[in-house]
Amino acid sequence: MTVSESARPGAGTPSPAARFSADWLAQREWLDGRSRSHRLTGLAADWLASRSGGRGGPLGIVDLGSGSASNLRFLAPRLPGPQRWRLVDHDPALLALARRHGATLRDSVGDRLAVQTCCRDLSPVDEGLLADADLVVASALFDLVSRPWAEALVAASAARRQALLFTLSVDGDWAFLDAAGHRIEDEEDIAIRTLFQVHQRRDKGLGPALGGSAPAVLAAAMAAAGYRLESAATPWHLAAGDEARLPLAASLLQGWHDAALQLVPEEASRLEGWRSRRLAGLTAGELGLTVGHRDLLALPPAGGA
Repeated sequence: MTVSESARPGAGTPSPAARFSADWLAQREWLDGRSRSHRLTGLAADWLASRSGGRGGPLGIVDLGSGSASNLRFLAPRLPGPQRWRLVDHDPALLALARRHGATLRDSVGDRLAVQTCCRDLSPVDEGLLADADLVVASALFDLVSRPWAEALVAASAARRQALLFTLSVDGDWAFLDAAGHRIEDEEDIAIRTLFQVHQRRDKGLGPALGGSAPAVLAAAMAAAGYRLESAATPWHLAAGDEARLPLAASLLQGWHDAALQLVPEEASRLEGWRSRRLAGLTAGELGLTVGHRDLLALPPAGGA
């Protein structure tokens, strides 16, 4: 079984009701776009442009765990064309949304995209998963996968000389912010964050999950495969008093609470007290949130086909 954007705890584990909701994906898309590295996107665009100069036909881009195509919406207008996308996810309802979005998008010079959807699991890492791709992309995915799966993906892509752009991989860190934007935490915050980090490593369908170690594991695998690696910290920041983002902040808080509760149900009362206290601070505009992420770009070694 694969994991998709519809089922991923990702950057904060929304509550079960939100986890499978297109509304949750829409809530986070704005923040994803603001947070992710435009510099790495530009470097990927430059690499694709240099690759297209020596060959005919469209540039192939495969989006793993594509969900409703937020990655496509962000990247397509920033990358050169012509572009041929294959969106891979196991959720047919989200892929139907993705197809509708893809029909309205253009590349960086205004040309239409060729968009194909593929409803399948992410395992195994085989020819059908990676075929005809120049660039393999994924967003908010790798905290859910296992080390063997991640390493197999990097090795298979390196053998095909495919570039990799993996964005918004959570690093396991989150914290509350005061009104001035400074990080604050107490003993309960630390304890519940630790429980959340343990929960992140539960099997999500591809073996014991990497959780917050995903960026480091990916970077090590990319370096071992001979890739030229670029990396950027891309944390989410939700400022105190941002009423428009309060539903997203509340979903994140609820998700952290729910993850901890699954591990220590006997402490339900204490956890609910913590949740209520922190929600009151968010609602009053006294607290914000930060959630750690990292973007990685891996380019094949110079030279070769």
